[in-house]
Amino acid sequence: DGYSQLSAYERKRLKNITENAKFFAALKLHESAARLQQIAAKPQSHVTKRAKPKKAEDETVRRRSMRLQRVAPSGIPMLEMPAQPGAEEYPQVPAGPLPMVPEDQMGSSKLTEGLLSTWMRISEVLLVIITNVLLMLSRYLDSLNSMVLSEDNIKKVVKYRVCSMAIHPSESIIFVAAGDKSGQIGLWNVNCKSEEGAHVFMPHNYLVSCMHFSPFNPAHLLSLSSESLRCGDVTRAVFDEICRSEESLSSFDFLEDNASTAVVGHWDGNVAVVDRRTPGTSSELDADIGFKRTRTVHVHPVNKQYFVAAGSVDVCIYDVRYLKSSGNKPVSSLKGHTKSVASAYFSPVTGKRVVTVCADDNLRHNSNTGRWLTRFRAIWDPKQEDCFVVGSMARPRQIEVFQDTGKLLHSFYNLDCLGSVCSINVVHPSKNILVGGNSSGRLHVF
Repeated sequence: DGYSQLSAYERKRLKNITENAKFFAALKLHESAARLQQIAAKPQSHVTKRAKPKKAEDETVRRRSMRLQRVAPSGIPMLEMPAQPGAEEYPQVPAGPLPMVPEDQMGSSKLTEGLLSTWMRISEVLLVIITNVLLMLSRYLDSLNSMVLSEDNIKKVVKYRVCSMAIHPSESIIFVAAGDKSGQIGLWNVNCKSEEGAHVFMPHNYLVSCMHFSPFNPAHLLSLSSESLRCGDVTRAVFDEICRSEESLSSFDFLEDNASTAVVGHWDGNVAVVDRRTPGTSSELDADIGFKRTRTVHVHPVNKQYFVAAGSVDVCIYDVRYLKSSGNKPVSSLKGHTKSVASAYFSPVTGKRVVTVCADDNLRHNSNTGRWLTRFRAIWDPKQEDCFVVGSMARPRQIEVFQDTGKLLHSFYNLDCLGSVCSINVVHPSKNILVGGNSSGRLHVF
């Protein structure tokens, strides 16, 4: 009765938060801290050496594109490019569950205990109640102007180019995860100013293209690379394997509030439905949606039977209830893109808007990042229904905030601290915090 002034959506959200809090309290996660310490302290030998390459005569001849052979279309050899991380530079990650042991650590894991314990502590009971999600535009602009970047809030968290990020919903500590092009995941407690505040893990073999903290249990961090979808469970100090596929995976999103099911996109254009409650690591359904390439999938925030898929020049909305192996028709097609689409996301509260990033620069916004930068993805501010954040090629280097009308509201920059392009960005769901990741593995926290 005390919340009669709230909308139906807000009352439902408040009920879910309360039930989640009771669930976390019943789990008594704090009791597993001792077990976490024991697991982390054991010597680990999970990493296996990458198998030696077969001799040339034993291998089937692989067709290589002219680009990979560094040959221009005219047949003239291209200039030698800087060396990229090769398969021989890091160990092969095996299938199945992996212990949470950082890459820079052998044997004892005492240096990592503080970071993992912090993640577990801030996830035990997370009660975030926002009764006024939509701020007035003037108040929103004031909040943007109050956000600054300092040298203390810049850190190289992963070795290579940042390809995905996720921010923990805790209001007490800024806790960020970043995935890079080699399969590394870096965890950073921004509030900890010592070297122990960040550690790198290697749960994947290839580029980590998508990450989310579970909305139902933020002690779980789900990450996706081309070969697998994994769940990092800090209460057990393990990266579980949820789904493994011979098809290259590109992105995922949760289909339900309890995060038990997910829709997964494939680079070859198909989508799959995965249920974490079923045994094994195969998907429940694989569906051909008629795409040549699917880069992102995103579920509607209210009507979760709908998801939007983006790739090539296609942006379409589908109903997951009617998906079948082939012959799928979209509920709606968002036309007008003339070049490659990098991402498409529903607005955070009502889902009545979709923001896309396309190489046709339709916002009069330069989004041609080239081959050495991660492609831009415009993301909605979870606290503001009609405003989104996107990287920029403009100088001085900056991160820009637009209204859905295309109006530029604010530019985040710092001439002394920010000198690179932040292709990947993430915004805190309830606090005025923005994190931008660049192509050298460095994170910037405004």
